[in-house]
Amino acid sequence: MKKKTGDLDVLRGKIDDIDAEILKSLNKRAKVVLDVARLKRDTKAKFYVPNREQKIVDRLKELNKGPFPDSALRPLFREIMSASLSLEEPLKVAFFGPEATFTHLAAIRHFGSSVAFEPHPSIRAVFESVETGKAQFGVVPIENSTEGMVNYTLDTFMDYELMIHAEVMLEVSHNLMSKSGDVSKIKKILSHPQPAAQCRGWLESHLPNIPVVEAASTAAAAELASRDGSLAAIASELAAKMYDLHFVERNIEDNRRNFTRFLVISDESPPKTGKDKTSIMFSIKDKPGALFDILYPYKKARINLTKIESRPSKRKAWEYIFFVDMEGHFEDRKIKKALEEMKEHCLFLKVLGSYPRSE
Repeated sequence: MKKKTGDLDVLRGKIDDIDAEILKSLNKRAKVVLDVARLKRDTKAKFYVPNREQKIVDRLKELNKGPFPDSALRPLFREIMSASLSLEEPLKVAFFGPEATFTHLAAIRHFGSSVAFEPHPSIRAVFESVETGKAQFGVVPIENSTEGMVNYTLDTFMDYELMIHAEVMLEVSHNLMSKSGDVSKIKKILSHPQPAAQCRGWLESHLPNIPVVEAASTAAAAELASRDGSLAAIASELAAKMYDLHFVERNIEDNRRNFTRFLVISDESPPKTGKDKTSIMFSIKDKPGALFDILYPYKKARINLTKIESRPSKRKAWEYIFFVDMEGHFEDRKIKKALEEMKEHCLFLKVLGSYPRSE
């Protein structure tokens, strides 16, 4: 037993030495980052270059011989690059808040935790913050795999000259939590309507007699539950940590493959990567076959349309706005041609941006 303990101490000592070398390398990297920052200031270059981050991760994956998993490289180096960027110039990111919501989690997933996150009470307020330059980027929800599109986000694109800079796919896990974690003490369950809908089957099966009350957000539900032991909240793990709540039950969503798609918005699209998708919005003339005429150039060019949604324009009765996602970049020759061909059939056409496809 003593020999095994001694062997373990030796191995732990090796890990400590390696960790010290990693720290030394991180500080060495940080000094180079500061040199880069000075050069960027002199040349007035952009501090945040997301395609540079992608290239770094892709290169490291090619170099990685294991056993360290490729899947861990992206989140690990995202945090390193996020911390490095904070040394150059603090990045401001607006998100549909409050803190500890899934939109907040998506923002952290994309930018790392070392940027200045600013919660906003509405999706429109996020757009406003980015358009006025108070934040460089914004993060808003756009679609859930169970409940469908977030229509308000689609509508808001009509009123702002902003573009999609990236998309974030977040696997959403809902948890039931309270101050005590004791299910017998729960008198009411608080939830935003969408998570409640995604957990309807579990709630009806396990807690059929407990009323579910609407809250403004998952974080608001968690905050209220932290003040009253008779309340439980459906919220994220981040909310449990932030509001010191205990889990009554984890992963109560009915569909375990429950994803929400978020959009990162800014005043421009990122450079072409070769693994891109493009989003557009348009309205069409009210005549027979109008939608076919619009979509035919894409069929002819063999462009894959991955999503099409329609919404009332709210400007004229029975006029609709269509939102389309397609594979490829708007600088691609065949997409440029298809966009030109569809213009003659449109009352209105707006390219929302081309951006890297989420992994």
